[in-house]
Amino acid sequence: MSAIRAVSSGADTRARDAERSAAVRASLAVGLAVSAYGLSFGALATASGLDIWQTCVLSLFMFSGGSQFAVIGVLATGGVAAGPSAIAGAALLGVRNGLYAMRLGPIVGGPWWRKALAAHWTIDESTAVSTGQPTLRGQRIGFWVTGGMIFIGWNLMTLLGAVLGNLIGDVRMFGLDAAAAAAFLGLLWPRLASRQPVAVAAGAAVVAAVLIPWLPAGLPVLIAAGVAVLVGATNWWGCRP
Repeated sequence: MSAIRAVSSGADTRARDAERSAAVRASLAVGLAVSAYGLSFGALATASGLDIWQTCVLSLFMFSGGSQFAVIGVLATGGVAAGPSAIAGAALLGVRNGLYAMRLGPIVGGPWWRKALAAHWTIDESTAVSTGQPTLRGQRIGFWVTGGMIFIGWNLMTLLGAVLGNLIGDVRMFGLDAAAAAAFLGLLWPRLASRQPVAVAAGAAVVAAVLIPWLPAGLPVLIAAGVAVLVGATNWWGCRP
């Protein structure tokens, strides 16, 4: 019996090690790539009119790539006057993190301070890596390793990008002001995998393009977001039950 227990214990240990290794590998692959992307955000933020400390505070406390790019994209076109529109657009994008939290709550568990930290690290990547693991233990490892790695890496790369942007001078001379929109499109593109999200994106893009010449900076984005919500909520062109 002792031999059987020893074999069983060894098998359990190997399974746990394999489980942990798979979660950590996925976290490293995603974390390194996303962290490097913070370099672009730092440079683009300074090109949009923010200074180094404002750029770093934005990454430190907002910590949501899509929302951050939305903010600097609006500021780049409308300046400080477009601030309310930039904040509103970023808030709309941030709603998705609340939906992620509903899924991750049972996975994270623990006391209130752990949940508070987890709320700040609940982003696209940590959610994807976590929910992609087959066991609860793997999901927890995937969430914490991915969230921690990206939080540290993103903020360090943001600082580096902001410093380099200032050293180069006016980075808008290199077209980086337009790169904010391109970067945001890069975040969106992988999600256009079916007819419904394509319809939502196309409808919002047409509305924004038509309204840009006529309305103050930032307002066309908010109206386009409203169109996207309407099309998505009513499930036009989506699969019917």
